[in-house]
Amino acid sequence: MGIRLKFNLLLVVISAVGLSVFGLVAGPAINAVARDEVIQSARIMMESAAGARKYTSEQITPLLQDRLQHRFYPQAVSAYAAKRSLDVVHAKFPDYLYREAALNPTNAEDRPADWEADLINSFRANPQRPEISMLRSTPTGRMIQLARPIVAKPACLECHGEASNAPPAMVAIYGDRNGFGWKPNEIVAAQIVSVPMKASTVRAGYITKSFLLPFVGLVVMFFVAVNLLLHFVIIRPITRIASTAEAVSMGEIDTPEYRYNRSDEIGRLASSFTRMQRSIVEAFRMLSKGEIDVS
Repeated sequence: MGIRLKFNLLLVVISAVGLSVFGLVAGPAINAVARDEVIQSARIMMESAAGARKYTSEQITPLLQDRLQHRFYPQAVSAYAAKRSLDVVHAKFPDYLYREAALNPTNAEDRPADWEADLINSFRANPQRPEISMLRSTPTGRMIQLARPIVAKPACLECHGEASNAPPAMVAIYGDRNGFGWKPNEIVAAQIVSVPMKASTVRAGYITKSFLLPFVGLVVMFFVAVNLLLHFVIIRPITRIASTAEAVSMGEIDTPEYRYNRSDEIGRLASSFTRMQRSIVEAFRMLSKGEIDVS
């Protein structure tokens, strides 16, 4: 096995180890960055919904307060406003979803799925927890779910306290069995935003390639540089020294001396061999002239 092959095998092993370390270290880090981007998108949607809720409760509901006793206006409900505003996003991006799931909702459409009920109960068990994020696999792909608790405030109890105190127009639509009995400051529901991981997975792959391609390019350049260095600094000088030594050993004393005018280790080896070649040539000449008695 030649020197060049040994060096190249060593470089292959080092490169393979480097790529493995890159995959082990960079892969999870890049995936974490991609997940953080998705969660940030979910937070933006959540803040948009919160803004719609606040605007409705502070600006719209007071204007309709007198009319609510005679006619129920869903536009006066902050949850309705939040859902309708996020419907605009859902219409353009169907995988982006917003829900307000409640354990005891007025509208049956707001009943929670099992995993949504688990989120609400988790908030009830840990009232100080501001939000929960989780990764779920769905039929359409992996989704990030971001949830925040909804606390029953005094304004909520006007409709969801005792059924007898609720606006008659609302009771006429939804009945008096569901959505009542809420307690002050009780966590009764959760805002839940669902954002697909698909786009972030593509971005993570792009980021990985952005790091991996330069790394591969550097490895290739390193291979080329090392092989050029091996050829011109080590292999070619040693090959010429070996060829000269072989010729001299076969009695070809007129073989030209090999000159390597450098002061590195190969240069010292070449100088030593040149001195040895001169000594051998001189010895051959003295033998041929009979100046050395070999008897």
